[in-house]
Amino acid sequence: MEKRYIAAFDQGTTSSRTIIFDKRGRVVSKAHVEFPQIYPKAGWVEHDCEDIFSSQLESFRLALEKGGVSPEEIAAIGVANQRETVIVWDRYTGKPVYNAIVWQCRRTSMECEKLKKRHARFVYERTGLNIDAYFSASKIAWILDNVPFARSRAQKGDLLFGTVDTYLIWRLTGGKVHATDYTNASRTMLFNIHTLQWDEDLLKLFDIPAAVLPEVLPSAGDFGTSVRSVTGAEIPVCAAVGDQQGALFGQLCVREGDVKNTYGTGCFLLMNTGGRAVESSNGLITTLAASLSRPSYALEGSVFIGGAVVQWLRDEMKLISNAAETDAIARSVPDTGGVCFVPAFVGLGAPHWDSDCRGMIYGITRGTNRAHIVRAALEAIAFQVFDVVHAMEQDVRKSIGRLCVDGGASANDFLMQFQSDILDAQVVRPAVAETTALGAAYLAGLYSGYFRDLEELKDCAEGAHTFRPRMSDAARTEKLRLWEEALQRELFKGK
Repeated sequence: MEKRYIAAFDQGTTSSRTIIFDKRGRVVSKAHVEFPQIYPKAGWVEHDCEDIFSSQLESFRLALEKGGVSPEEIAAIGVANQRETVIVWDRYTGKPVYNAIVWQCRRTSMECEKLKKRHARFVYERTGLNIDAYFSASKIAWILDNVPFARSRAQKGDLLFGTVDTYLIWRLTGGKVHATDYTNASRTMLFNIHTLQWDEDLLKLFDIPAAVLPEVLPSAGDFGTSVRSVTGAEIPVCAAVGDQQGALFGQLCVREGDVKNTYGTGCFLLMNTGGRAVESSNGLITTLAASLSRPSYALEGSVFIGGAVVQWLRDEMKLISNAAETDAIARSVPDTGGVCFVPAFVGLGAPHWDSDCRGMIYGITRGTNRAHIVRAALEAIAFQVFDVVHAMEQDVRKSIGRLCVDGGASANDFLMQFQSDILDAQVVRPAVAETTALGAAYLAGLYSGYFRDLEELKDCAEGAHTFRPRMSDAARTEKLRLWEEALQRELFKGK
């Protein structure tokens, strides 16, 4: 049967999705299946591993059904996944020894703080990461130390570790392939991003036996073949990629200096730095980008509160009934009337890294109204993105001319135009919003031969909407001055 489609498995934190793409990069069908979150204690977050796998398979079945597609028509599968989440399972039975410990989980924070005092520089030089419970290493160690007999079994080689991509691939291939890719390995805090090897010194630091670790491949590669009993046909698995690096590739940010931002609950910005691992002087982390063969690097910065500020306006303040109406409300006033919103609900992320400060609405007067607050909230998202982009520009000593965008809040035209204005750069929103899945599909398609080359992918990317800066230099300077003034007051208040 003709191989007409690529299937992208997009396994996320709250749901598993499958999106089926055609030769033009168009969505043929898609489906998502949500699964429960588990909170055993305050700050602890877990997933049932079987929920992860079964929801992913169910979304695949539904996507095939909706699109009238047969499994035999799928040329290849690409896997994108929530990063840093840890699963440890029995090599022989496939049974996890503990629930998946999710990237959000903070149970190992105290141990990481202790390590940070002595080993922060060493770990950053090897991994590009700051020591934090966010990454995988301390989570693996926790499982080995707290699950009965786990450490001794791991040392004997009876247990396997994987991020979610590795676990899915192992299950899809009937236990034949235990592998991950550079992007996911680079988020474990155990992988040397310069040698592209698991680092013996880091394994000693976290007391993790090498026997549990997967093979590491480029993001586009041979990850085995799914078994018919699982996917309905034997389908090559030809890509694995962390979700944010998947979005970077899906946006075709493959040249040095290309930048993308995903506007979700928070914001994730990645800049492709090509074959150069840039050491940040501005609080950013260095990570590996998706690659076809040779390694490619990226700078990454995170904004804690992005679209979540709009949810706050809706759910807590009752100023709006839905996110879509913020566009018209923001346009109903010529400016914020001097109001500046610093949405530091859980502190500030890159490049400020102040976890103690909290949110503030600055500049309120008797004339301040609902529209001013709503507009200031949207502008705050753009200001935070500006700060991360500016930090990236300083690190690479080069200005960007274009920001590629995706995620829910990128649908807001007011926000995208203001982002373009405040950055003094083009903001490009793709026609296909599913950029994480698209990146996995592109990688799998290129490796399997379904897509010919990158030029063919550029043809697929037609139809993007480009926002161009319209703000005067004087107006931009004044708005950034007000943001900086509010920010400094907030940062000072947090001390």
